[in-house]
Amino acid sequence: MTILEVDLEVAMPRAFLYTEVHTSVPFGEFPWKAINPQLKEVPGLVSKTWLSEIGTNGIGGFYEFDSAENALAYATGDFAAATTRAGATATTRIFDAEAVAEASTDLKSPFYS
Repeated sequence: MTILEVDLEVAMPRAFLYTEVHTSVPFGEFPWKAINPQLKEVPGLVSKTWLSEIGTNGIGGFYEFDSAENALAYATGDFAAATTRAGATATTRIFDAEAVAEASTDLKSPFYS
């Protein structure tokens, strides 16, 4: 699994996390109903949008966290452990939500009001 290193000394009040699990499971067969209650307990998680890759059935997500610290803790903790248990590899990236706020608001992103 590849995780972008984040300098946690820099204050980042919000962060987006992108994950992609390299697997080939049609989303209709993926146990999201069992996973969602666990995700609702993840510290700092504001929202998650599930992703299903067209053509390969890779599974991923786009998460909004209240801080980079919480996003990194989830990516290197629960998410990494679940991916390892599944015997899969994953790509994970953390993005600074504040750096793109003005540009995203201009395009009416639902993550900015």
